[in-house]
Amino acid sequence: MKKTVLLIAALLLGMATMVAKVTPAPIFADDMVLQQKTDVALWGTAKPDSKVVITTTWSKSKTVTNTDADGKWSAKLATPEAGGPYEITFNDGEKLTLKNVLIGEVWFCSGQSNMEMPMKGWNTQPVEGYVDAVMTAGPQVLIRACKIPQSPAYEPQANVEATWYENTPAEVGEFSAVAYFFAKRLNEILGVPVGVIDVSWGGSRIEAWMSPELLATKYADKFDLSHFETKDKGTRGTRHTPALLYNGMINPLIGYTIKGFLWYQGCSNAYNPRLYVDLQPSFVKMLREKWGNENLPFYFTQIAQYKTNIPQMMWAQALTVDLIPHCGMAATHDVGEYNCIHPAKKKEVGDRLANLALSNDYGFNNVDVNTPIASRFEFKENEAIVYFDKVSKLGLSPRDKDLDGFELAGEDGVFYPAKAIVLRKEYDYKAIKVYQCPQVTKPVAVRYAWSRWSPSTLYNCYGIPASPFTSQEL
Repeated sequence: MKKTVLLIAALLLGMATMVAKVTPAPIFADDMVLQQKTDVALWGTAKPDSKVVITTTWSKSKTVTNTDADGKWSAKLATPEAGGPYEITFNDGEKLTLKNVLIGEVWFCSGQSNMEMPMKGWNTQPVEGYVDAVMTAGPQVLIRACKIPQSPAYEPQANVEATWYENTPAEVGEFSAVAYFFAKRLNEILGVPVGVIDVSWGGSRIEAWMSPELLATKYADKFDLSHFETKDKGTRGTRHTPALLYNGMINPLIGYTIKGFLWYQGCSNAYNPRLYVDLQPSFVKMLREKWGNENLPFYFTQIAQYKTNIPQMMWAQALTVDLIPHCGMAATHDVGEYNCIHPAKKKEVGDRLANLALSNDYGFNNVDVNTPIASRFEFKENEAIVYFDKVSKLGLSPRDKDLDGFELAGEDGVFYPAKAIVLRKEYDYKAIKVYQCPQVTKPVAVRYAWSRWSPSTLYNCYGIPASPFTSQEL
């Protein structure tokens, strides 16, 4: 009996010791990047009803916070201009120090396989530029990446494991390729450390990344939400199941101070493009509400051409741009691969996303980095006039040359190839004429790049391809 009592006492003492040790949430770790020139949020656990003192090597001031009855604490730290490395020390009687912390720009990167795809590539699927990335990696390139494991959950989780990687030859291959090229361009141009948090899962649907509350209140008639009650995995695909990726991979990170969001997803929702026009704006609104900042930028990548990708989904994505404030779309119509859904040209994608951020959030607004998107259609005898938004004063290109990939249809709804040309000064070079289609004398519909594989011929004057479009309803 005495031995049993002593054993129980020892266990209780051990548990108390474990609880007493101050522990930040897993996302706060060595090698991390914190957002510069703001008040960043930190949180974690320690001994219940105790005091936690936080000190940093970039400031002489101390931050003091108290734990609640469950041992939870949270705090705000004022960060300086970009720099580092620094250290952060937490003390509740026992000290814990995070080392090699950088201050810079932090972006949240999410989506499916084209965001997940690492720099080292996958079997038979390379990433262009990987060798150069390995050869030039090192401490002089201040890029860090945090990888969140694929961890679906039937209930919102408080924590998720997280690993921050330095930009070294041994680790750069694990970086999301799109996130890496995005971060590299920002780092090269801004001259500050850049951190990217990779929260992705190949094949995932957007509804899997949406909160249970949003789905239950707005989309209960669109998705099977019975698993909210049963908590039964059954044979469901976790990357498709509504809310499971939100619960396990987004909820634990809410509040980590970021500059904005990057999103590369859509292929798995191509079965219903019309619905996606509503889903993506709702998703973005949810993210901003969760982070408590309605102005957080959101930049996403249009899915690329592939032999089974459909232009309807590309057009659906383009239609969301005007529905989402502080938003931009990186077009990829010119970098797709017919036989591979994961294009090797991830640098072009990362650069275009970075250019959107640089233009809209960092003051580099003297070039047109937006994707030209058809916005209005006029039909005349034998021709259609298509007007575009998101086009600078320099207009569309090529001018005075026939463009491929355009079609007209009459009342019978049958489309036939047509010629197209960029219209001149009277249209500010922001419109095209689609004409010379012998089979259609009275057009009622027009479209561009409306096949599973079509040429990319229409660009703005800075090399950004126009989105596929149709004048018809999705």
